[in-house]
Amino acid sequence: MPHLLMLRHGKSDWDADVAVDRDRPLAGRGRKAARAIGRVLTMMQQVPDLILTSPALRARATAELAAEAGEWDATIEELEALYGAPAEVILATLAATPEDTKRLMIIGHEPVWSELASLLIGGGRLRMVTGAVAAVDVPRWDLIGPAAGQLRWMLAPRLFTDGDLEI
Repeated sequence: MPHLLMLRHGKSDWDADVAVDRDRPLAGRGRKAARAIGRVLTMMQQVPDLILTSPALRARATAELAAEAGEWDATIEELEALYGAPAEVILATLAATPEDTKRLMIIGHEPVWSELASLLIGGGRLRMVTGAVAAVDVPRWDLIGPAAGQLRWMLAPRLFTDGDLEI
């Protein structure tokens, strides 16, 4: 059964002097969270085969930092639909995922990430905080759609970066 890892980009730097939203970088906290999630996913044996990221700087940086910290060798590809497209468009795009991809990670933004996760599991309300990752089992990539998935787990980076515990 294929697994979809949905990662919301890390905390962005709202004080950065950027002309357009796509160029907003990660804040220090966002970089720390991305590295922690990368290490945690490796420890959990949840390493992605393929990473699709929004072209926004903060999303691409989240992908690169997580992959580096987790020592993943997955290919990272930018996908325009992951920046601002509605959940239904993203689902249609994911349906074209190669059949041999067992674990796909997508990295994107709110509010679409929470909407997409809720749509996939058939309802309810999930809130994807910055840096959070959710794992959703799907029957097959070509069958991905509303209510086709099952939430396996969801983790927020503060579980691994606050207080005395730092992974």
